[in-house]
Amino acid sequence: MSLSTSIQTPNVTYEQPLGLFINNEFVKGVEGKTFETVNPTTEKPIVAVHEATEKDVDVAVSAAREAFEGVWRTVTPSNRGRMLTKLADLFERDMEILASIEALDNGKAITMAKLDVGNAAGCLRYYGGWADKIVGQTIDTNTETFSYTRHEPIGVCGQIIPWNFPILMWSWKIGPAIAAGNTVVLKTAEQTPLSGLYAAKLIQEAGFPPGVINIISGLGRTAGAAISSHMDIDKVAFTGSTLVGRMILQAAAKSNLKKVTLELGGKSPNIVFNDADIDNAITWSNFGIFYNHGQCCCAGSRLLVQEGIYDKFVARFKERAAQNKLGNPFEQETFQGPQVSQLQFERIMEYIEHGKKEGATVALGGDRHGKEGYFIKPTIFTDVKPDMKIAQEEIFGPVIVVQKFKDEAEAIKIGNDSTYGLAAGVHTKDLNTAIRVSNALRAGTVWVNNYNLINYQAPFGGFKESGIGRELGSYALENYTQIKTVHHRLSDAPFS
Repeated sequence: MSLSTSIQTPNVTYEQPLGLFINNEFVKGVEGKTFETVNPTTEKPIVAVHEATEKDVDVAVSAAREAFEGVWRTVTPSNRGRMLTKLADLFERDMEILASIEALDNGKAITMAKLDVGNAAGCLRYYGGWADKIVGQTIDTNTETFSYTRHEPIGVCGQIIPWNFPILMWSWKIGPAIAAGNTVVLKTAEQTPLSGLYAAKLIQEAGFPPGVINIISGLGRTAGAAISSHMDIDKVAFTGSTLVGRMILQAAAKSNLKKVTLELGGKSPNIVFNDADIDNAITWSNFGIFYNHGQCCCAGSRLLVQEGIYDKFVARFKERAAQNKLGNPFEQETFQGPQVSQLQFERIMEYIEHGKKEGATVALGGDRHGKEGYFIKPTIFTDVKPDMKIAQEEIFGPVIVVQKFKDEAEAIKIGNDSTYGLAAGVHTKDLNTAIRVSNALRAGTVWVNNYNLINYQAPFGGFKESGIGRELGSYALENYTQIKTVHHRLSDAPFS
């Protein structure tokens, strides 16, 4: 099987790498295995890529270890920053290609995909700026000792990214790890390997030495498991489901007690008070759940509306959601493309059917869109009780449950009634209400009078079962450094 092939999309024709990117080269898998990736719009295979097995993880880790112990230690922090900045420039240069791959392989609307690529480039450039600004402290302990701290790289980092934001998560993981001086073995999601492999083409062009960044395609149960339990990986970072996050945490503990960061699931409340600007709240509530086809860990999937405006709000929210354009991801006006896979499509439809059986009312949608592709209509459930399955479990699709609340105390109680704690939204014109409720909600991010606006300068992560650690901002660097304290004795006099 070849290591690359030409692929034609409605926007561009480009050369798609198919191999595993190890030591700055695309190579075949040790066992010669491949797997297909499917176009969710047509339900037809796009291409087969080489599959990494446990043996390939070993090869990639060895390359990363050699680079970490060798050439990468001689590269100055400012030069690490230049490489990341150059990589960001290359992302922007190839934006049309990367966005088209996302639309083809993930089903993401092309306009949204371009935003993702732009944000990925911004994230890489942001961490390029941080590379030479990671500093320790000098500590005045006594007159005869010079004490200071160093923030040193952890070592070889295994990174496992999800399928819902392939190129964006690629940058979220690689940016801080490289800025801090680590080397990386990153596994793309098996559903969406193509954009990550194309981005790997740009690594050598950006000037990174061999072995510093290694990108492999593989299945979670094999390659992902091998990364989680590998004895020569010093840290693992994972974005995905809470179920898999538990497995990774266990594997890390049973192996070499590697450091772990997890960005996991959510069932986020989006709270609308009586005094909210209804037009604004409807706009952001629509974006909060139906953005990226509802395949977003921080989606505002529980809409809590105060009883004074409930009927009016629900009626207008239905009208707004019905206007969302579903269809071909390559059409500029498309807002919602297909779900990523048949499996994901079926899971979401099972939740919809379960909601109907539980007695919730389908106010909008509730079935598939069209005859081809994994399309699901924007779906709104009303008459939802807090203990219903659709109100408690993460659906990860274009499905929202609407609940009525009486007052602020009840809104907070319902909002916190979840095992998750990734995000939340508050819509009100009262500043005091906004601050009180934001402070009371157990969530890692709270949006006030907006939703789903994530910026790479600000930390992102969850409370409770939504994860461990933080992505983005300066806080992410803490996950990729370890602190060393040095006590230097200044006096030659014997200690007494």
